[in-house]
Amino acid sequence: MKDFLKMTLAVLAGLLIAGILGFMLFFGFIGTLASLGGSTPAMPRSGVLIMDMSRISIAEQTQETDPMAMIQGQDISIIGLWDAVRAIEKAASDPAVQCIYLKADGLSAGGIAPVEELRQALEAFRLSGKPVVAYTENPGTGSYYLASVADKIYMGSYKGGSNMMVGVGTQMIFLKDLLDKLGVNVQLIRHGKFKSAGEMYIKSRPSEENLLQTREMVNSMWDGMAEAICSSREISRAELDGMIEELRLNTPEDFLANGLVDGLLTKEELKEKITVLAKESRYEDVKFIKLGDYVNVNAQTASTAKRKIAIIFAEGEIIDGYDKQEVAGDRFAGIISSVRADSTVKAVVLRVASPGGSVMASEKIRTEIDLLRKDKPVIASYGSYAASGGYWISNSCDKIFSDKSTLTGSIGVFSMIPDLSGTAEKIFHVGVTNVGSSSHSDMYSLSRPLSPSETAYMQKSVDDNYEAFLENVSAGRGMEKETIDEIAQGRVWTGSDALKIGLVDEIGTLADAVKYASIAAGDSEADLSTWNITAYPKPMTTLDIILESLTGSTDALAGTPFESVGRAFRNWDASSSGKVYARMPYILEIK
Repeated sequence: MKDFLKMTLAVLAGLLIAGILGFMLFFGFIGTLASLGGSTPAMPRSGVLIMDMSRISIAEQTQETDPMAMIQGQDISIIGLWDAVRAIEKAASDPAVQCIYLKADGLSAGGIAPVEELRQALEAFRLSGKPVVAYTENPGTGSYYLASVADKIYMGSYKGGSNMMVGVGTQMIFLKDLLDKLGVNVQLIRHGKFKSAGEMYIKSRPSEENLLQTREMVNSMWDGMAEAICSSREISRAELDGMIEELRLNTPEDFLANGLVDGLLTKEELKEKITVLAKESRYEDVKFIKLGDYVNVNAQTASTAKRKIAIIFAEGEIIDGYDKQEVAGDRFAGIISSVRADSTVKAVVLRVASPGGSVMASEKIRTEIDLLRKDKPVIASYGSYAASGGYWISNSCDKIFSDKSTLTGSIGVFSMIPDLSGTAEKIFHVGVTNVGSSSHSDMYSLSRPLSPSETAYMQKSVDDNYEAFLENVSAGRGMEKETIDEIAQGRVWTGSDALKIGLVDEIGTLADAVKYASIAAGDSEADLSTWNITAYPKPMTTLDIILESLTGSTDALAGTPFESVGRAFRNWDASSSGKVYARMPYILEIK
């Protein structure tokens, strides 16, 4: 018995020691990872600023490198658009930066708008007298659009490359036939003939209105991109459209013959070009400065200015509550309230990159924005999306800047309740009996279809919220409600079209919005070096990322045409039944 007790105690002691060691190793591991992003890279006295877009992801805010990705050998820098643009602006006057070498393939920016702003920053860099040289092997529409800003574009002379420069397109997914087979009856209640969010669940093909607005959005996006490409390459629009429509761009020789690149090079020949640009005699002596490192070095130079311009980044789905990954209504209302209370903040830029979401959350944020405007100027800057709820929260700002390709408007609302009674009966062979204190107590249970009176009840709620949206925009934009209704109806507009109908004030970048905010705060010179530009909310730290990685999940649809289906309502669950949403129907990304 004593031996048994000794053995048991020894085993327990071993387990305890192993647990303590494991605990220590785990947190030591976290500490090691957390320290990876903390060092400041050394900068050469003179070098070439390299922008390898296959190793850069342009986001709304800069984030520390994902430690798990680092372990797996994926050295991807997540750089905020504001930081990237400011770094390029600084490089123009930095004697240590001789030129920019742009490798455009592998572009990842989550939309055309950030690429548009990045391109404008590179164009301004060129005006400083320093060259931008681009290299491509597998050009896509978005990556070539970015590369076309360069003084010279070179293309790999190798066979086997893939040309994906075929224009702007999207896939519209419709699930009605599949859902019918599964016995799912989606009950969509909406206001606005163009309000197509949810249409994928009730139709097998797009409505005429949805198809019309999608065609016009895609064409408007391509117009902006094509205009810039043609201007840079000194070709006509008819020439560019002909190349794409007639599939004349196949081999590297085709790109050269059609004037889209300036030369075909092997890797060794490319090295010779870069060596000459760097004013070195050997390629081995060329010093490269990664954009991510340059951003980090600049970030270490903290502003000593006491007065602040706050940039509030509203990026993601608008949802109820306090979630850290999305634009959660209660959380963002608190952030805006704290900015209002900070006397050192003299002006605010609300950067919107959201397709919308919950009406209630949007209204909470808008209410705080209106309170903030009583104390300080609030300028809106639109990224890839500022639609539906994204427009709800921001249309009352003192001035709205939008990119040409921003998707905005979508002034409309909807509610959606699936009836799963057919699925339960036909697929799972489950019988459901509802018992309630009233005939309507189970209307949100998903276990039966809505009655006509319940549908009318839901429609009234949707109509009331649509009227509130119109009144909101009418007051925010100083336009008659009837005029707003004519351009609303849930229709999505690009920024360039939204400017024509009065939904935005000016085509401009985030940098333009920040400069205007400084002027609105009394700085007639718009000298941003005299301001402390502070971002809200704070980006996640390395430790936050680790903990998120340990508890997070991946999206199985990511990278497929069905990604928008999963993302559109990933925050929707049974408790969301009966809620009213202001959200645009899909996400468009350019590769």
